[in-house]
Amino acid sequence: MNRKLIIEGNAVYEIDEECMLKKRLDEEKLKEDESKNSHQDKRKEAE
Repeated sequence: MNRKLIIEGNAVYEIDEECMLKKRLDEEKLKEDESKNSHQDKRKEAE
């Protein structure tokens, strides 16, 4: 697992890069699906 430590003053953050990548890809897929659905709805309204 890839993990990254970020130290800011007294705060320490541990970032799981694989988790962040999966989350970003899931969000992008959701946006694509919403975009496709929006285009299909507009086509139905035009008919």
